[in-house]
Amino acid sequence: MAAAENTGGDIGKPAAATRPFSAFERMVAWRYLRARRKEAFISVIAGFSFAGIMLGVATLIIVMAVMNGFRSELISRILGINGHMIVQPMDTPLSNYDDLAKKFEAVPGVKLAVPLVEGQVLASGTGGAGTGALVRGIEAEDIAKLNFIADNIRQGSLTAFATGDGVAIGSRMATNLGLSAGDSITLISPEGDVTPLGVNPREKTYKVVAVFEIGMSEYDASIIYMPLPEAQLFFNSEGIVQTIELFVDNPDRVDDLRQPIEAAVDRQIFISDWRQRNQTFFSALEVERNVMFMILTLIVLVAALNIISGLIMLVKDKGHDIAILRTMGATSGSVMRIFFMTGAAIGVAGTFAGVVLGVIVCLNIESIREFFSWLVGTTLFNPELYFLSQLPAEMNAGETISVILMALALSFLATIFPAWRASKLDPVQALRYE
Repeated sequence: MAAAENTGGDIGKPAAATRPFSAFERMVAWRYLRARRKEAFISVIAGFSFAGIMLGVATLIIVMAVMNGFRSELISRILGINGHMIVQPMDTPLSNYDDLAKKFEAVPGVKLAVPLVEGQVLASGTGGAGTGALVRGIEAEDIAKLNFIADNIRQGSLTAFATGDGVAIGSRMATNLGLSAGDSITLISPEGDVTPLGVNPREKTYKVVAVFEIGMSEYDASIIYMPLPEAQLFFNSEGIVQTIELFVDNPDRVDDLRQPIEAAVDRQIFISDWRQRNQTFFSALEVERNVMFMILTLIVLVAALNIISGLIMLVKDKGHDIAILRTMGATSGSVMRIFFMTGAAIGVAGTFAGVVLGVIVCLNIESIREFFSWLVGTTLFNPELYFLSQLPAEMNAGETISVILMALALSFLATIFPAWRASKLDPVQALRYE
């Protein structure tokens, strides 16, 4: 009735005089959004709808940003120390690896070719503790070009590495074995010396000349870099390498380089790339990301259903007002637009509040993680399990816009049915018992 009393200026005007979404319709819609004491329950439903959409949108943005951050950080670290393309021999061993590396680097798009010798070992420190490790034999000038290693030396330096006097290990391995720069590490390889009694494991002690930390716990805990000549001796691979890893300018365009790389050498080679080697891992990440998006979208859908229930109750409560508006000349379309704006306002406000909340959380995600870790007294997102030393968040503009459009679309769709019911209300039936 209060809404009807505020429309005195429109009494007697023909229905066509009220334009769609006019000031009159916006005023009535805003009036229905404000709670009065007898409408407290409807206001509570509207508040829950607003909170649900806000939290749903914020959660979607945060989760998608964190998963994007995980993928980007993992890719950058994996590709930071591993080649984008891996060349392996098919007929004879790679004995002319230096010449091949120069030919590969001459191919447009290839910025670095790194000959490698790899082997599994058991590494132990001074205290006797042991752990499995992957030894990568690499030239000193090549490891200096791997920025994720050269720029993240925490102890020692790569100067002594160039002289072939020691090895470089990861920070987590150093912690696990109780080692630091200057200490000795013992490596045991099953590919040792051949004797009449069989193959004896080879054991040798090296000086730790550098400790690096790239921020990916799996690598920091398991990789040892050794000068290439020493690795060839240690693994009985004198004069040859097992692979040549190629670092390219654009890792996403590796397929375009296959033919030029094969044409650069006059021998048969087998080429694999980083996508093939990590296909299972990144496919699992993509599936998990899509499933999380669908599951979290249900939060927004539930909040949209709350809008439907709230508006239906509001229509029932305002049946008398609707009848008065209709008798004063308001068209059914005008009534429908009033309730559409009422519900849409909840959805729009909740969506943009959720965007603001999501952006704030994404920008401070690591501080929030540290706070909750301190609050509960345990480590959230343990690097041992999640591979990264920090919790990353990378917002994607396209995904954020998609979340906003999805939330607005669900909110608008949720208002159509209640608004349609309000427009079809018969004024005679509504006022019969008044």
